[in-house]
Amino acid sequence: MSLVTITTIILFSWVAFIIAWERISPYRKGLPFFRDGFWVDLVWYTIIQSYFLKILIFDYIIAPVQHHFDWSGLQVFRNWTITEQLLFFVVTHDLYIYLFHRLQHASKFLWRTHEAHHSGKEIDFLAGSRSHIVEIIINQTIEFAPIVILSPNPEIIVPIKALLDAMFGMFIHANVNVKLGKLKYFLNSPELHLWHHANYREVFHANFSTKFAMWDYLFGTVFDPGKKPGDSDDNWGLYYEYPKDYFLQHAFSVKRFDEKKLLRFSWFSWYYNLRPSLVNRIKSMWYKRKTPVVDMYPDAPKTEPAEDVEEKLISYNN
Repeated sequence: MSLVTITTIILFSWVAFIIAWERISPYRKGLPFFRDGFWVDLVWYTIIQSYFLKILIFDYIIAPVQHHFDWSGLQVFRNWTITEQLLFFVVTHDLYIYLFHRLQHASKFLWRTHEAHHSGKEIDFLAGSRSHIVEIIINQTIEFAPIVILSPNPEIIVPIKALLDAMFGMFIHANVNVKLGKLKYFLNSPELHLWHHANYREVFHANFSTKFAMWDYLFGTVFDPGKKPGDSDDNWGLYYEYPKDYFLQHAFSVKRFDEKKLLRFSWFSWYYNLRPSLVNRIKSMWYKRKTPVVDMYPDAPKTEPAEDVEEKLISYNN
C-alpha cells in the first residue's frame, strides 16, 4: 500500500471522526450540517480549487524552479532522519504562517486575499478550506518548495505534511466544544481559533496561530476571554456584506461591488440563481415523491373522507 493511499485513508477517517464529534459535542449548538456556504466550500474550494492549484503549484511553479537552478550545493538535510525533517518543516512553516497571517490582518492589500476565509458566519470543519486563490498559491509554494528542493525524501515528507495540514485545519475550525487544559499554551484548538473568526475588534489582531498556539503566547497576540463569542450570526464572520458565490468572492477582492444591486441585470440574475435553483429542483424532486395510497378494498363503495382523516392518510403514507 502506497503512502498516498495510507494518508488518504487517515484523512477520510479523520473527516468522519470530526463530523461525529461536531454532532456529539458542538461548540455552537444547532449549527446545521448543510450550513450556509457548505456546497461552495466543498465543491469549489475543497475539490475544484485544490485540484487545479495542486497542479499549478507543483508542476508550473516548483518544478521549473527546481530544474532551472542548481541546488546540489544545498545538502543540509542529507543526513537528517524523516522525523527530523518533518519536525523542521512543520515548525518553521507554522512560524511563517503565523507571521504572514498577522501581516494579512495588518495590510489592506493582503487583507483582500484573506477576507474570504473570514466571510463565513457558521464555522465548522470545512470552513477552513475557504481561502483565496492568491493566498493558497503564496502559502503552499513557500510551504512545499523547500521540501521538494532541499529534502532528500520529498516523496515522503510532502504527503505527510499535507495530511497534518488538512487534519489541523479541520480541527481548529471544527464546531467542537473541547478544552486542552495546559496543552492549549502549545497546541492550537477551536477554543482559541474559533474566536479568531468572531466579529469582534479584540480578535482582529489576535489568535493567528495554526498548529502551535505558542506563537500567539510568545508574541503577545493571544485572546482567550474564557467564554464563547455568541450564537448570533452578527457575532461571526465579517462586519460587512460579502458575496456568497465563489467567483464573485474572488472578484470582490479586486473590485468592491454590491452583490444585490447586480441582480437587476438579467444575465447576472440568471447566473446568480442558477446553482440555488438546481439545488432546490433536486430537493423538490427528492422530497415531493410520495408513496401512493393502496386501496385495500377496490370494490367497496367510495365515500369522501373527512378532511382530518385524509390528512392522516397522506401523512401515514409519506
